[in-house]
Amino acid sequence: MRKVLILLGVPVDDLTMPEALDRIESFIATSRATGKTHQIATVNADFVVNSLRDPELRRILQESDMATADGMPLVWGSRLLGVSLEGRVTGADLVPALCERAAQRGLSVYFLGARPGVAARAAEILCERYPGLRVAGIHSPANRPLLEMDPEIIDQVREAKPDILFVAFGNPKQEKWISMHARALKVPVSVGIGGTLDMIVGVTRRAPLWMQRFGLEWAYRLLQEPQRLWKRYALDMVYFSYFYFWQLLAMRRTTPKMSILPASDTVLVGNTAVISVKGRLDRGNQAIFIQQAEQALATTPWLVLNLAQTEFLDSSALGTFVTLSNRARSYGGGLILADVSAPIMQLLSLVKLDRFFEIQSNIEGAIQSHHESTVAPIEKVQVQSDWQVLASPRMLDASTTPGMIDAARKLLESNPRLVLDLSQTSFIASAGLAGMIQLNKIAQEHGGALRVAGATGDTLRTIQLVKLDLVLAIFSDLSTATSAPAKPTMAMASSSNPHASVSK
Repeated sequence: MRKVLILLGVPVDDLTMPEALDRIESFIATSRATGKTHQIATVNADFVVNSLRDPELRRILQESDMATADGMPLVWGSRLLGVSLEGRVTGADLVPALCERAAQRGLSVYFLGARPGVAARAAEILCERYPGLRVAGIHSPANRPLLEMDPEIIDQVREAKPDILFVAFGNPKQEKWISMHARALKVPVSVGIGGTLDMIVGVTRRAPLWMQRFGLEWAYRLLQEPQRLWKRYALDMVYFSYFYFWQLLAMRRTTPKMSILPASDTVLVGNTAVISVKGRLDRGNQAIFIQQAEQALATTPWLVLNLAQTEFLDSSALGTFVTLSNRARSYGGGLILADVSAPIMQLLSLVKLDRFFEIQSNIEGAIQSHHESTVAPIEKVQVQSDWQVLASPRMLDASTTPGMIDAARKLLESNPRLVLDLSQTSFIASAGLAGMIQLNKIAQEHGGALRVAGATGDTLRTIQLVKLDLVLAIFSDLSTATSAPAKPTMAMASSSNPHASVSK
């Protein structure tokens, strides 16, 4: 199982460069056998800070197949938490190392992004450095907003059939683009690499080795581009330090003087494995728990973790929970936390994992939730006034959006007035946002309208980040959405939603 630490809600893999390269090779082998795609992120403090404000980026990182530590603040932070990372695997180091491994194994790479000419020159340099490197393609598309990017890019990459796709759009655009189109791209491994290609060609100079060893690359970059970077670095330092302090305080408050073995047991209820975790779970004692979880996953992909008697979880234990959840979903199941004790709920909320996990108040509710998930989904459609109401899935992402669009299309053919109910939706990805834009256009072409109701919390925040609340008619609840005049102005729609003015 992956060794993962949670730093401010973001999982970071605890591995070395050779381990990272070996795992990427295994990803490619798995993809060739099963068609599964894999997303890799190189995470620095800026990523972590952005994820605190951006629910979609946070979720993408939490579901990534590998997230390496790109910045020294993450390494230093892990040490203070008592779960030291073995070291950094930066994007600037990973790209050349991965190209060298690709040349040795006969794998192909594709360079996507960066400024015109930069990707092509980087490919030339890497081919000279690593003879035999196969470059499947190079493309530097025009710089456009994520939801307005040319769909032909996807066709070009898919037709090239690379084993590894390097995407240099910058954070968080590159991570969102990969997540949004991974299924269509069908590339075994996609890696967001930010400004790495600029470093390879020398547009941006990398810090001397001694500064890299002491974690001073940020200072070197700041000296090169002070006007562009000082504000970002200052804000990152303030946000990262503030939220990290609270995670450190929460985890240090009850750290024992010696490691105590946790007690846990597993019970199979129907098709659900219930694992009760009692006491403390940390890096020093979680081997038995991991073994039990692996055995449970070999029996069923539906897991419930009973945390009623859990006293403490360290950063690595939280990482294990995230890994288990992702594994369970990849097997067609899921993981639910049940009966979570107050201290653990406080910790989950602090690192924003309460938005990642499904949490039920008791075991019975968790088992029932799993049972409902195994039943074939039924389109929940209502009719209120002259409006049809379609309930959005709990996770509106690249896997569920096509089904939502198909269901909405059928409804719009009979009545072009549609309300999309987001009241039960806890997460929206860029694919879901694009789907909503598409449905709005279809409704207008039919002489009707699309309204969105019930978005709160992270879902509303995601809509506002891309200013979609200025384009779509957003309402606070179904009652308002279905009772407002048939053709409201945008101002009317906004006034109906007390949250809509936040981003204006």
